[in-house]
Amino acid sequence: MKVGAVIVDFDGTACAHDVAAHLLERFASGPWESLDEAEERGTFGAREVIAAQSAMLDADRRAMQEHVRSHCAMEPTFASFVTWAQEQGIEVALASDGFGFYIEPLLASAGVPPIPVITNEQMWDEDDRPAGLRFGAGHPRCLGCGTCKMQAVLTRRERRGAVAFVGEGSSDRYGALYADVTFAKLALVQHCLRDGVPFVPWNDFDDVRRWLESDTQLPGPVAPERCPGWTVP
Repeated sequence: MKVGAVIVDFDGTACAHDVAAHLLERFASGPWESLDEAEERGTFGAREVIAAQSAMLDADRRAMQEHVRSHCAMEPTFASFVTWAQEQGIEVALASDGFGFYIEPLLASAGVPPIPVITNEQMWDEDDRPAGLRFGAGHPRCLGCGTCKMQAVLTRRERRGAVAFVGEGSSDRYGALYADVTFAKLALVQHCLRDGVPFVPWNDFDDVRRWLESDTQLPGPVAPERCPGWTVP
């Protein structure tokens, strides 16, 4: 097999829905969409935005978990893809720059085999309401993203060899730059075109599996010396 690990985005990729957006639409007490727009303009970094949006969530954990279970189904082919990959000796890991707390419950309810989850940690107050985010999966020096997807890819390459990255959104740009092969759709396609990242279009994880089973040569990473999202104090 050509790759030793597959890094997969969660919101809109492994899950068929943008779970963070669903939660904000239902429970946010402030203008959360304006923060997304500010991030697109470069006014705020991803870490600043996700922290501010977390602070807008006006509900307890149970209410939010119930909403997620009712409205956010996993991508139908993801569980079988994970099973296939593990049978081939390929590690599948999730890398998400969202709120994080909903990922493992959704995986369990969909019957996805246990896999590593690289994400932000939602903190809770005594009433089980949001009390800030912890960025344990962030880069030790760069403050741009909450979860460093570049680091997620590079760490897996050191351990497992060649890495595939699967994503669809702007937060996946930095993982795609360092992967040996990128599977892209939606907003990530435009980032790949701008950054010169070769990519494989995909619709579901059966497409990803078929490509990985083929004899197609890995494009290899673009891997700029410094990530274009690099942000320091």
